[in-house]
Amino acid sequence: MSESLSRRTVALGIAASALAPAAALAQSNSTYSEPEIVDAAERFFGAGAEGVAAVVSHVFSDLGRPNGYIEGQEGSGAIGVGLRYGNGHLRLKGRSGTTRVFWRGPSIGFDTGGNAAKVFTLAYNLSSPDQVFQRFPGVDGSAYFIGGVGVNYQRNGDITLAPMRAGVGFRLGANIGYLHYSRRRGINPF
Repeated sequence: MSESLSRRTVALGIAASALAPAAALAQSNSTYSEPEIVDAAERFFGAGAEGVAAVVSHVFSDLGRPNGYIEGQEGSGAIGVGLRYGNGHLRLKGRSGTTRVFWRGPSIGFDTGGNAAKVFTLAYNLSSPDQVFQRFPGVDGSAYFIGGVGVNYQRNGDITLAPMRAGVGFRLGANIGYLHYSRRRGINPF
């Protein structure tokens, strides 16, 4: 029995070793690597956003490799109750072109101030651009003092979005809310 068990273990080990490179290749064709994302984020944010690589590294250690990202900009303001509006372009790995995306949403919490930010959002588990067009709840704790990079996570089902923001302005506190991603610009945050 132990002889057949050890043969089976060896056979499974060899099979797993043979399949590992194929799985890694498939993942690299359908997801972005950390260097690809760091390069894209640094190009997008420009020289003024120090610490982008560290934030990307943190998100990769938490969530792994994304299969898409959104490059955009937004404005927000709050005095206890807040609003956020933005727009950008979604790019999915292995697909040509981009999809235009708008977002808006309310928040409530111990939060005050306003800011304008460039937003680079990592997207996980999107098999189609249409899947981003829904509400994504999230908790945000931020401190923007004339710049800086912050990140929070928004989840709906299996899909996770990780917006990284580098902005100008003053926003201090923590809030809870959601962002509604849509095909069209809207005024109503709900």
